[in-house]
Amino acid sequence: MAGVFSNKISAKFNLPTLLLFLGAGIVAELLLPFNGGSYAQHINFFGIIAMCFILFSGGCETSLDNIRPVAVHGLVLAMPGVILTALLIGSGAYFVLGGKYHFTWCLLLGSIISSTDAAAVFSILRGQGVGLKGKLKPLLEFESGSNDPTAAFLTLLMINIVLGKSGNFFVQIPLVIYQLGGGLLLGWAFGRLGQKLFYVKLAHEGLYFVTGVAYVLLCYGITQLLHANGFMACYVCGVMLNSGRYNYQKALTKFYNGIAWLMQVGLFTVLGFLANPKELISPQVWLPGIALGLLLMFIARPLAVFICLAGSEFSLREKLMVSWVGIRGAAPIVLATFPLAAGVENADFMFRIIFFMVIISILLQGGMLMPVARWLKVAKTAKRTYAPAPLELEVTHNSANQEMQEYHIGENHPFAGKTLAQIALPQGVLVTMIRRNNTFIPPRGDTMIQAGDGLLIMAEIGLLRRVEEKYFRS
Repeated sequence: MAGVFSNKISAKFNLPTLLLFLGAGIVAELLLPFNGGSYAQHINFFGIIAMCFILFSGGCETSLDNIRPVAVHGLVLAMPGVILTALLIGSGAYFVLGGKYHFTWCLLLGSIISSTDAAAVFSILRGQGVGLKGKLKPLLEFESGSNDPTAAFLTLLMINIVLGKSGNFFVQIPLVIYQLGGGLLLGWAFGRLGQKLFYVKLAHEGLYFVTGVAYVLLCYGITQLLHANGFMACYVCGVMLNSGRYNYQKALTKFYNGIAWLMQVGLFTVLGFLANPKELISPQVWLPGIALGLLLMFIARPLAVFICLAGSEFSLREKLMVSWVGIRGAAPIVLATFPLAAGVENADFMFRIIFFMVIISILLQGGMLMPVARWLKVAKTAKRTYAPAPLELEVTHNSANQEMQEYHIGENHPFAGKTLAQIALPQGVLVTMIRRNNTFIPPRGDTMIQAGDGLLIMAEIGLLRRVEEKYFRS
């Protein structure tokens, strides 16, 4: 509850919501009579489950058509880009920490903090008033949704190397390809199968939502049992599900969004339990934390982005924007619990540095995202949001080929100043309701359409697309 209602404070003082979720957890750790650090393994398990639902929900709200043009660049950022970032931060950590820790220990730290965080990026980019030009938004969302698996693999690999249980990195390259490629393939297969599964008629509506929860866990679990990457599979499964139509699709998408927020609030708040404020404010933590945070934001991330996007169609300003949206969040903190659970020496110190770097990233990169976008001239005015209409056409067996959308009438629109009878929409296209000011009115043939109105139009999908192309192309 503290995490949820901290959002009101966030909106009032323009603070990143996720930072306040962490703050709620830190306060709880101070007030409640237990040591959060002793529950690292439990929190690690919850973090894995939470990331499954966060990534899956992000995929369910990602259009395959939007990410297809940026898929190659996104995958380059998500794989070689993450490895390069880990190497740069690991090398920087070795020098910032004065060589007190073994180089492989520093590379483990770099691996943990190497990926952008899906929960943070989805939350901020899809927040109110956030708009980016061109292909920036789908690129950043696709990268954040697909790069956690690479960081997770690097983290587990480096833990084994630090503990002396694994060989060198290059021997593991085929395993990297298998895990990530297997995650992509199984996610695609689960997404396609899910479209058919959710189209099966069930006796009770509520069972679709039970199936939805089970299906995410099944996707992750089976993928992991096959030694592929479950995080990648969950994200791709969500994207593929969103590319088709199935029973109660709109309701399920909202349901997954609610579950993702539950996981997001719970995850950041619980991760706050692991932080000891007295240790965080120690100079031994915040001095290297600030130094490595700045190194990540201003050197490692930009260098990785410019190398990975070299020769692409993205402009200098766009590459700088991609560099800035390297937001760290829950994923690195979850990954930082793996060394704790594995018994890596000085893992508690590593965790505190990672935690501090995440706070710096959310505060600076998250809080300054839109000012930086406007300074780089890559921001665009976000579309005005409207309250949901009181009518909604859900996807069911009886409406599988129909759709209902709301279209808004501008000052110079050809419909403005005409009656519904005069605009003569094609046969089979129905205006079901008109939004005017703060209310909805039932349409009649003699109803005059005014500038600023919203028309709720229903038709067969192909016919609706033709009407949209002819009258409402933006």
